[in-house]
Amino acid sequence: MSIVKINVLQVPAEQREVLEKRFASRAGSVENSDGFEWFELLRPVEGTDQYLVYTRWRSEADFQAWMEGPMKAAHQRGGDGAQQKPAASGSSLWSFEVVQQASPKAADGA
Repeated sequence: MSIVKINVLQVPAEQREVLEKRFASRAGSVENSDGFEWFELLRPVEGTDQYLVYTRWRSEADFQAWMEGPMKAAHQRGGDGAQQKPAASGSSLWSFEVVQQASPKAADGA
């Protein structure tokens, strides 16, 4: 089964738009990585300043390869090639193994 990595980012209110724009401009940077299965950026609705960056991978090895290659390179430079100030004031990484999953059933007659 897959593994899930959730990067929990502390993002001050004044940096939310910056963070979201940076993720929007990174489109395609993880999608072509070997073993990548899913990505979601989750914006907090109430009660917290923590964004969740959800990624699902085929294996821990696939995630580590991405971390050491494309992700490391992307974080060492900004979109214009220059180092950017982080939008988040802190982060932590949560790791999970998928032990059960479900998806919607297909509609009859579709």
